[in-house]
Amino acid sequence: MEKRKTTNLFFNSLFAISIIVLLFIAAVTYRQINELTDSGKWVVHTHELKEELENMFSQVKDAETGQRGFMITNDSAFLEPYTGAREKVYRSFANLKSLTADNPEQQKNLDTLYKQIEARFAFLANSTDLHYSHALPGQIRESLDKGRLAMVNIRSQVNKIVDIENILLQQRKKANEFYISFAPLISLLAIVFSLLVFILSFYRINRDSKSLKKLNDKLLIINNIFENAEELAGMSHWEWNLQTNKLIFSDNYFRLLGHEPRSFEPTIDTLLKFVHPDDREGLKKRSENTFAKGEEGSAYYFRIISIDGKIKYIKAVGKIISGHSGEKILIGSNIDISEQHQNSISLEEKNHELERSNKELESFNYLASHDLQEPLRKILTFISRILEIEGPNLSNTTKDYLARMQSSATRMQKLIDYLLMYSRTNRANQVFEEVDLNAILENTKQELSLVIEEKKAAISSSHLPVIWGIAQQLQQLFINLISNSIKYSRENIPPVIQVKSEIASGTEINGGLIEKPKNYYKISFADNGIGFEQEYADSLFLLFHRLHDKSEYSGSGIGLSICKKIVENHFGEITAEGRPDAGATFTVFLPKEA
Repeated sequence: MEKRKTTNLFFNSLFAISIIVLLFIAAVTYRQINELTDSGKWVVHTHELKEELENMFSQVKDAETGQRGFMITNDSAFLEPYTGAREKVYRSFANLKSLTADNPEQQKNLDTLYKQIEARFAFLANSTDLHYSHALPGQIRESLDKGRLAMVNIRSQVNKIVDIENILLQQRKKANEFYISFAPLISLLAIVFSLLVFILSFYRINRDSKSLKKLNDKLLIINNIFENAEELAGMSHWEWNLQTNKLIFSDNYFRLLGHEPRSFEPTIDTLLKFVHPDDREGLKKRSENTFAKGEEGSAYYFRIISIDGKIKYIKAVGKIISGHSGEKILIGSNIDISEQHQNSISLEEKNHELERSNKELESFNYLASHDLQEPLRKILTFISRILEIEGPNLSNTTKDYLARMQSSATRMQKLIDYLLMYSRTNRANQVFEEVDLNAILENTKQELSLVIEEKKAAISSSHLPVIWGIAQQLQQLFINLISNSIKYSRENIPPVIQVKSEIASGTEINGGLIEKPKNYYKISFADNGIGFEQEYADSLFLLFHRLHDKSEYSGSGIGLSICKKIVENHFGEITAEGRPDAGATFTVFLPKEA
């Protein structure tokens, strides 16, 4: 994506530069045309100036020639060119002043020329008074010599003005020739550069066109996949332009309403016709509020009635985005939650059924703790009295039968107690609090002090943590695990039990927890007892499961099941490892975070 942006920026820059180059070429061409035009004007200007100077000089010469003819012949007809020449000279001078208005130097030269011509005309006016018959030959010759000298000075001044104009013309021609010779090279380079840019742009556009075609094909495939996915998932989507009030439905939205895709023009009013009457007003107000304020709002639930009369439960969510022109567009999706709604109703019914079952279980617990144990207590009481009162008169066989009855009733009583204990671990109304496991361990030692002393058991521990849990259940957990280690000790070998705690990560747990916190307290109970085959590790925690006959080791087969239930109530896990005649280790993982 970043590479594509860089490439687009590069070609956009090239395109902008090519536009600038084309504008530069146009400017150069325009200036070249102006230069050529100006050059032509200056050539014409110079020729006009030279022609006007020659014309003025010619008028002065005509005046001088007429004056000479008059002086020689005394014929007044020769004075006619002299008489009209002065006025023509003045007009020529005025034209020359206008042509050189932008050149102060030429203006000064013209002023000098004008003075010379004025002096010449003044001399001519004085000379006309000399007549050939009255003037001496020496005077006439002197007058003619002075006239020739004046004309030489006027010619010199005229030539000076013409030379300056010629120099200016040559300078303009050279500058124009330089620009004209340089301009084609610039234009050629600019054209070549622009051509290169256009070729690259064409290549880019052609490549982008192919890429765009591929993307369009992919988009078409994706749209088809999306449409199919919507149909399979019972979903649909829509767009609502809040500026134009135009509404667009996906194909599956039409199907959701029971219509063929694009079979009608979607509008808010059309949609409301499909909405359940009880939900119609609420959806209408929500739509009006969204249209007026442009607010997205949260998820909205309503019912629709499809064309076949089937009621469907819909969940709608939307989000406002801005279009290319700045208009606000509300996009959203709908999902048919009719099945979830029915499942919710079914779940609610099952919850009610579970509540009834829990009440029945409470009744059973009460029955087990009172009504079932009452006959057992009476049986044990009557057996005890019979043995006490009639014992000396009873036969050994009768005593043995009574002892077996007493043992069975006692075992039945303990079994009921364990069942009640297991049942209580399922209750959800237990209160979690901070529990110091060091105190729990000490209480356990006090609780089991008689059997610990009898078996000469040694219990050691590291420092145990304070956790968030149910104190009564954790106490029962410790009692069950430690009493289990003492019970299954080896003959004539005092039990040694080690309780240790460390931090472990959730990855160390091999069980089936759905979500494992980052860290756990790993609390292990290791003993030196009879152990077990590892293949039986998982079955140890099954209800009423026993690895040994009751004649070998007393027990109900419920103690470890209670341990597993307590650990699960604390969102943890319990595992067991063992080897025959090498001891067993029960490891409890409890979440470190509350």
